[in-house]
Amino acid sequence: MRTKLAVLAGAASLLIANACGTSAGKKTSADEQNTILTELQAAKGKGILFGHQDDLAYGVGWEYIDGESDVKRVAGDYPALLGWELGGLELEHAVNLDSVPFSKMKELAAWGFEHGAINTFSWHPHSPIDSVNSWHGDSVVVKHILPGGAFHTQFNHQLDLVAAFFSSLKDKSGGPIPFIFRPWHEMDGDWFWWGSKACSPDELRSLFRYTIDYLRNKGLSQMVVAYSPDCKFNTTGEYLTWYPGDDMVDILGMDNYYDLKQPEGEKEAIRKLHLVIDLAKEKNKLAALTETGLELVPDSNWYSQKLGSVLNDSLVRAELSYAMVWRNDSEKHFFFPYPGQKAADDAKSLLHQPHIWLLNDFYQFKK
Repeated sequence: MRTKLAVLAGAASLLIANACGTSAGKKTSADEQNTILTELQAAKGKGILFGHQDDLAYGVGWEYIDGESDVKRVAGDYPALLGWELGGLELEHAVNLDSVPFSKMKELAAWGFEHGAINTFSWHPHSPIDSVNSWHGDSVVVKHILPGGAFHTQFNHQLDLVAAFFSSLKDKSGGPIPFIFRPWHEMDGDWFWWGSKACSPDELRSLFRYTIDYLRNKGLSQMVVAYSPDCKFNTTGEYLTWYPGDDMVDILGMDNYYDLKQPEGEKEAIRKLHLVIDLAKEKNKLAALTETGLELVPDSNWYSQKLGSVLNDSLVRAELSYAMVWRNDSEKHFFFPYPGQKAADDAKSLLHQPHIWLLNDFYQFKK
């Protein structure tokens, strides 16, 4: 990476010592995994990274144009956090479930890293049992893919493919690119086959732990792990229902679309983020709003009045590491406004606030 991190090391020493999220006997490289943790810890209280799913790959009215970005088109710069999706990799497909070629994804993730961005990966895998997609909340899958289950070998093959992809992420010098992995998200909802309708908390915790241990044993020391239930919790205890353990997690997150489309729902979003932040501080972890957004952005003031209210809360502003909105597929499915859309100026105004960081803000901070 082209940034200079020496000045950040002192500010992040406590996090590195206590919150790498690795097993007690597992050592990791400070030049790999800890790069992300160091940067985010040092930036805490100074800036909240803004992220966008698939930002460099496509947007409204374009795809695979070098240098293009809907965030850049509206706000003048790229996101500081780049979201990517691995679903389809486990079936050995050439493209993911949103039709992004994995070869292109690797290229764009490397470009983002070389220019100072952080890459984060979600995974909506097809079932190792019958290859149905993730959105089969009634399908009982998890107990059959854990150790001892009839389809455990098939699940291991999926993890081998994920590990191979992550291992192939290289910088210009051939070194590993650090990344955030956010598996089994929104497990408290009932829409995925690893969700609350088809999977018990014990099974999910076992699945999460097995997944991370398996990938770590493949040598992925550059992997940072995020835990991100949906916004259905109301207490710290409920948030931790599915939690796999401190040794498995580096970032405590929350996906929250629902609250931020309700009248005055930003108050609930802030309250729940406070629970996440307080817990992150207690556990020496980082905190993030791992997914959010309003589809089609019909509210021209959503970015300033809803998301902005959350990101301008004093505790959130002091402690949150990043917030990411979902993808821009087309005029019929997008979460960030494109040029000319009625919320574009409002979004630009939010992203130009000094504590909301786009790529150059983050890059300049790290120099």
